[in-house]
Amino acid sequence: MTETQIADIPRQRKRRKAPLALAAVSYAIAAACLLPMVAVALAALTGGTETVSHLMQTVLPRYAGITLLLVVLVATGTFMIGVGAAWLVTMTRFPGSRLLEIALVLPLAFPAYVLAYAYTFVLDHPGIVQATLRDVTGWGPRDYWFPEIRSPGGAALMLILVLYPYVYLLARAAFMQQSATAFLAARALGSSAWSAFWRVSLPTARPAIAGGVLLAVMETIADFGTVAYFGVQTFATGIYTSWFSMADRAAAAQLALCLLSFALFLAVLERVQRGRAKYHQSGRRHSGLPPAKLTGWRAGLAFSLCSVPVLLGFVLPVVILVSMGLESEQNLLSRRYIGFIRNSLTLAGTAAVVTLTAAVCIGFYQRLNPGRAPAWAGYIARLGYAVPGGVIAVGLIVPFAAFDNSLDAWMRETFDISTGLLVTGSIWLLVGAYMVRFLAAALSAYEGGQATVHANMDAAARSLGQGPLGTLRRIHLPLLTPSLLTALLIVFVDVMKELPATLIMRPFNFDTLAVQAYRLAADERLEGAAVPSLVILAVGLLPVILICRQVGKRG
Repeated sequence: MTETQIADIPRQRKRRKAPLALAAVSYAIAAACLLPMVAVALAALTGGTETVSHLMQTVLPRYAGITLLLVVLVATGTFMIGVGAAWLVTMTRFPGSRLLEIALVLPLAFPAYVLAYAYTFVLDHPGIVQATLRDVTGWGPRDYWFPEIRSPGGAALMLILVLYPYVYLLARAAFMQQSATAFLAARALGSSAWSAFWRVSLPTARPAIAGGVLLAVMETIADFGTVAYFGVQTFATGIYTSWFSMADRAAAAQLALCLLSFALFLAVLERVQRGRAKYHQSGRRHSGLPPAKLTGWRAGLAFSLCSVPVLLGFVLPVVILVSMGLESEQNLLSRRYIGFIRNSLTLAGTAAVVTLTAAVCIGFYQRLNPGRAPAWAGYIARLGYAVPGGVIAVGLIVPFAAFDNSLDAWMRETFDISTGLLVTGSIWLLVGAYMVRFLAAALSAYEGGQATVHANMDAAARSLGQGPLGTLRRIHLPLLTPSLLTALLIVFVDVMKELPATLIMRPFNFDTLAVQAYRLAADERLEGAAVPSLVILAVGLLPVILICRQVGKRG
């Protein structure tokens, strides 16, 4: 053995140890993501049949029925708006189409519960719309009928307005990638433009569209702020009511299991649709379909159809919230609000860094070991996006509360010392819930950038004596800085908007902007709720601006 080979032995050993450590961390992260689901299942199964029977006879059918109604309404609404707008701005040209192509993404910055506060202020019985109607007509409160905003239909409308961009973005991308050959062949065979769209373009884009609709549906069943404020009883509100109002953890766990089962079913559907989407464009890409130029009333109709979602989902709510905020007595510079902002930024910043670190560990480990076990670890880590925040909260509090109580009892008996709640109610457990919930988003952003790093770069780094961690630190991370910043920003904004897990798990006297907005709205102080809502919206615009820039470049 030569001196060079002997000198390389420590380096080779170090190189072998690094993947083992990375594997351990990756599997630990996957286990942490799986823990809430397992804990919810165990807590529900050990809750006893009496609780299940009581739920079946009382609230479970109502929760299931209303949740299903919301799912159907949101799926239908997001499909119609998202697909219709995507087709118009991609396949036609009319005055304002380039601007609307970007503006249609803007409602994505709104949390649905903020939109609910704005429209309730305007459309509720004391609001400006009904008050003006009574002043003009002289009618009394019972002399006319007006649609009730605080209803399942109202909640579905709020969710549709903020969730249709999921369908719009995916459908637009699918339409842009389609070849003109099949569409033109259908037109040459006598099909109208509408018939060719329905028979050719829409089926080709079906997997992408279905993926967008399923994402919107998963966000619908996870929503808590909108349905809770409107008094709509779904599984999400039932979990919170059972946990806090009724102090029945068994009922909360069993409701969470029902919601978890539905969410995982949707996750499997989304996974299947995403897998099928790979097979629609094979071989060399053909030329795209040239956009048709619309004039006259057709251009006016297309402009109106694409403008309405932007007007209702972004422009009008912003105007309402600003006017509400100006009339409120809330002061963003007060010590109290500075505390809310500091708490929100602390949670969002910490969770973003922790989640991004977890995404890098899992993504890089999968690159080094493209086997079945790493793939399963990555799949489990992605399940969190399908699990509502309330379910994750219940799944984490149950085992850690049992651990804290057991430790406290043992310490009292052995040393006569009370340890209290070391983990439950801590910031770190809440950060762990955020990591589980939003790890999929960070992982997708990281892997999207990682795919651009050619395998030859890894081989070159190894030939220069770099181990896996050295390759990650010196090659991957510098090249992936834009993707890493995007992932960091996405998680940061999602945590700022997150409500159900924060409500359930936040430490005592540790309120965030989202919690403050929810509390003020629950007390019917909507003008006050507008102030923290505007801050949340301003932060939420950051990733939307990035998306708009990408849409503009691809347009």
